[in-house]
Amino acid sequence: MTASPNSAAPGDGFTATWSDFTYVCAKGDGVTILWDNQQAIGSGTTGRSRGGSAGVAVPAGAPAGFHTVVAQGACNTARTTFTVVVPTPPTTTTTPPAVTTTTTPPPVVTNPAPTTTTATLPPGVTTTTTTTTDPSSSSSSAPSSSGSGSSSTLPLIGDGALTLDKDNIQPGEPLNATGTGCSPGSDVQLSSLDEEVGKAKADGSGKFSAPVEFSTIEPGRHVIRAQCDILLVGSVDVSLTSATSGTSSTLVVLVFFVLIGATMLRRQFSALRLPAKN
Repeated sequence: MTASPNSAAPGDGFTATWSDFTYVCAKGDGVTILWDNQQAIGSGTTGRSRGGSAGVAVPAGAPAGFHTVVAQGACNTARTTFTVVVPTPPTTTTTPPAVTTTTTPPPVVTNPAPTTTTATLPPGVTTTTTTTTDPSSSSSSAPSSSGSGSSSTLPLIGDGALTLDKDNIQPGEPLNATGTGCSPGSDVQLSSLDEEVGKAKADGSGKFSAPVEFSTIEPGRHVIRAQCDILLVGSVDVSLTSATSGTSSTLVVLVFFVLIGATMLRRQFSALRLPAKN
């Protein structure tokens, strides 16, 4: 199974494509597209080529990281990995305003000396200058802020398969199921029509094997589901073979031989009754 594109942001669309579904039930098989094996985000139909595609969209609330897209049919399952990319907000930097300092010089006061006609002039003009300087300055700074996002990575789920050792059985005939793709050591529950038909435990490589035992079973196709940390699906046909035709043939042959025997006995008795000729 593939997704095109295989990465996008929440709400963006992509195309899910599946292929090589089992021919037994692939033709016309309805397929549901699941997000992380839980949320249905679309559906499609398997065609004559045992494959198909559907246009779907990334759920709006999907977090950044790896996710699993599953194509779930009645008898087949396919999956692929999809990456959700959440845009990082831009970094904002604040620049403090420029500070301008203005210094005003103090006023200058000049006092002239008095002048008379009878006396010499007093000493020259005396100038008193008082300078007052009030400098002031201020500065401010603001730290720049930046943000970085983090992402969580979901464990990748490998492809799995459920295989039954027979495609068609009679009621009471033994049936065995084997599967792959479960987590090592996980419990596996087999069910059909919400009825438990078997249990198993996956080995160190994620494989399992268990007998399938129906408490009651009717003719027709039965879907068997194996649930561990993933869902695996298979199917088996149940048929009844009638013994009526064989019994009827045996009865006809028996009646035929009885009639032949009766005819021969009748001829023998007729021969005994014939009168003797002089």
